Amino acid sequence: MSDRDPRTLIRIARENGADAFGEPLNLGERVRELRKARDWTLEQAARQAGLARSTLSKIENGQMSPTYDALKKLATGLQISVPQLFTPPKRDQINGRLVSAKAGQGLAQATATYEHVLLAEGLTKKAMLPYQARIRARSMEEFDGWVRHDGEEFLYVLTGVIRLYTEFYEPIEMRRGDSAYYDATMGHNVISVSEDDATILWVTALA
Repeated sequence: MSDRDPRTLIRIARENGADAFGEPLNLGERVRELRKARDWTLEQAARQAGLARSTLSKIENGQMSPTYDALKKLATGLQISVPQLFTPPKRDQINGRLVSAKAGQGLAQATATYEHVLLAEGLTKKAMLPYQARIRARSMEEFDGWVRHDGEEFLYVLTGVIRLYTEFYEPIEMRRGDSAYYDATMGHNVISVSEDDATILWVTALA
């Protein structure tokens, strides 16, 4: 293995945060698996990556060690990160699901306190539930008790100023760019404290 072999350059972050070298992985087989999972021919994959078909064929057959520039092109074409070329998924099958939406698209659901726009509603059996919310509420009295649900939740302020109330912590005032991650089974409510309704991005990790 040469000093330029990318397998010696990619470090895998362990769950405990420590860095360690992963077991060597056959890059050619990995690229072929990713290509076939997308049902792409060599020509299609090479075109997506901006590489010559012969170059991609040699990479898949282990006949050449790609430069880092070629690795970046491969990763971009396959819509993954460079480290993912060297870390196969834990599951045996790649489902390759993808959905995108333009601004203003999404399923609107209004309540007395929030106006939700559900995002990625075209996908079923999601592990996360992303949605944008306009915060109408201006006081805790507008809520019928705490909001609680399964899973964990990430909140990111898009516009305005909000106050995040939680069952076990002091209220937190948050502005554009501020974020919070919390246990959603803990009671939580959000109000807008700016003149206009604030907007936030909520992502709920479903249990």
